[in-house]
Amino acid sequence: MSENLFDQPSPYLEFGIDEWATFRADTPMTLTMEEVRRLRALDDPIALDEVRRIYLSLSRLLASHVESTIGLFKQRSRFLHLRGQKTPFVIGIAGPVAVGKSTTARILRELLTRWPASPKVDLITTDGFLLPNAELRNQDLMDRKGFPESFDRRRILDFLSRIKAGERNVAAPVYSHLVYDVVPDASVTVDQPDILIFEGINVLQVSDLPKDGNSVPFVSDYFDFSIYIDADEKVIEDWYVSRFMRLRDTAFRKPESFFHRYSQVSESAAKAIALDLWNRINLANLRENILPTRQRADVVLRKGADHAVNRVALRRL
Repeated sequence: MSENLFDQPSPYLEFGIDEWATFRADTPMTLTMEEVRRLRALDDPIALDEVRRIYLSLSRLLASHVESTIGLFKQRSRFLHLRGQKTPFVIGIAGPVAVGKSTTARILRELLTRWPASPKVDLITTDGFLLPNAELRNQDLMDRKGFPESFDRRRILDFLSRIKAGERNVAAPVYSHLVYDVVPDASVTVDQPDILIFEGINVLQVSDLPKDGNSVPFVSDYFDFSIYIDADEKVIEDWYVSRFMRLRDTAFRKPESFFHRYSQVSESAAKAIALDLWNRINLANLRENILPTRQRADVVLRKGADHAVNRVALRRL
């Protein structure tokens, strides 16, 4: 990897890990190694030192942004003589499949809930907003699952608009990775959190502008802060194949698993299937839709082959 993530001049300030770690200052470590093991995803060997060096500094940065947003809300309320509750601070987390978005989201959620003010922090993933498999088949989109057109974008925008409007008990759909489909009539409720983390591969994706100017065109328009998890293509491919092979020996063996058939093939055949899925679907989605959104993020966390963050880019103000 080159010294800089982006061409110069860049809208980002870039930091090595030792320099970034100093921004933690006196932020206390509130997680134990056992808790980190519980929070990390399959094949994402994040260590306690990684949390200390990367995520405590990020947590402190987020605290400053939340505090500034609250201050702005109070100033505007005084100016307009308004009364009402501050709407949730929304953090978007984007990046390709298998890069560690889920682990980052869960680690941040735990760190943020343990701030001195004990804010209420909810975490929602975009998986539940995928179109059901039956509809994807009807539209011949099963091989495009994860691409922007496979999501119910209108439902995502409606959900986030309700969150930002301060509504109570906003429902979000539920997805089962075991059956590889949205769970019918199932939902989780988001009830006026202080912070909402919204995680998914395409949350920074742009779309066509509305011709009448009446609707909000981008999911990221609702974000107060956004994070992109980054790594080299070949590195992500290795992680994807490794995860697939681990799942082949675990979750795929359950008869109810959508991918149960892959647990019955040889190891070499399974690797060939994983590579085909990666090249035909996930790599294409990364190049066409996900990577082009990287420079829309406020922070880019760049990972090396060991899954550890080795560079941080922070958008200039």
